[in-house]
Amino acid sequence: MIILIPAYEPDHQLINLIRKLQEADPWLTIVVVDDGSGPDYLKTFDDVARLGCHVLSYAVNGGKGHALKSGFSFIAECFPGHDVVCADSDGQHGVADILAVADRVRSVTGAMVLGCRNFSGNVPARSKFGNTVTRGLFRMATGQRIPDTQTGLRGYRADMLPWLVTVRGQRYEYELNLLLEAKRAGYGIECVEIATVYLDHNLGSHFRPVADSLRIYAPLLKFLGSSLSAFVVDLVMFLLLSAFTDSLLVAVAGARLVSASVNFLVNRRLVFEHGRDTSFRAAATGYVALVVALLSVNYAAMLTLTSLAVPDVLAKLVTEVALLGVSYAVQQRFLFVRKTRAASTEPAATETHIPALVPAQFQHSMTGKSGDQSPKRFRSN
Repeated sequence: MIILIPAYEPDHQLINLIRKLQEADPWLTIVVVDDGSGPDYLKTFDDVARLGCHVLSYAVNGGKGHALKSGFSFIAECFPGHDVVCADSDGQHGVADILAVADRVRSVTGAMVLGCRNFSGNVPARSKFGNTVTRGLFRMATGQRIPDTQTGLRGYRADMLPWLVTVRGQRYEYELNLLLEAKRAGYGIECVEIATVYLDHNLGSHFRPVADSLRIYAPLLKFLGSSLSAFVVDLVMFLLLSAFTDSLLVAVAGARLVSASVNFLVNRRLVFEHGRDTSFRAAATGYVALVVALLSVNYAAMLTLTSLAVPDVLAKLVTEVALLGVSYAVQQRFLFVRKTRAASTEPAATETHIPALVPAQFQHSMTGKSGDQSPKRFRSN
């Protein structure tokens, strides 16, 4: 089992966590990624290396997603066949919880394991609000109920590593993208309840509430924006056709034909950008099938609601909102499917002290004293 810890400008909690992990299990292999923390933190990471950890260092901060994928690439090359548990460096994850996730990973097949907090007790407002919003959007988009979509404590089987490095995202959005793409990739999601810990009201976190939230919510917000614009087009066409034809069927079908055409083009070009990997004909055919299915449900729901004396516009609003999550889930999972790409070949880092097992791509720009047998320290230019 490998413990992977991405770290950016860490405080003393990183050293404390490593020591506690080693006390609990001296045989653990720990990989720490210094994600461009800078010269002021060299001593901290040198101390981490002296504790026996593998340390990968970068000159420029690339974001949490970049750090995780670099760690995954390094582990896949240097420790093939080993499962991985990712933990944050700020002390939020207790050793007992990390080991509990590790134990569950050993017993599952085809699933990632999340250490999920219950958010009870003294939780910072921004953390509780952010997770509540993300959890709701995620459930609406995928139909899956996950109690903690933002947890950094996650476990992965060794055979998942090639997939992990292909998922989009360089910063905090990467972890949400993993959840969004897991089912389509054939992986389940399991949860292990863990303690909710926020030290000093989470002051050690480098999460930027506005910029990083926009990155995290971007896939869902773009879809909601596209759906809202299509809904406006649909509603206007529905009202016009209702006035001119006095036929509910013609109004619903005609409005949907126009709005669906707009929605398809916007989604393929802007929302599911990787959807351009799929041929236009295949995507269009699937989208037409989806529209027909949703239209049938839409018409049946509208007919039922209007027969109960619900006003047309209100019935339209209720129906569209109810079907929004279904539409996103189908498009994201089946229509605009991202082609599987080969794992990244970007060098994860270069090593200060090179053991025999490190592959060639990790062995350029070496520094350090010749013959030094101290713990491994990796750097990239």
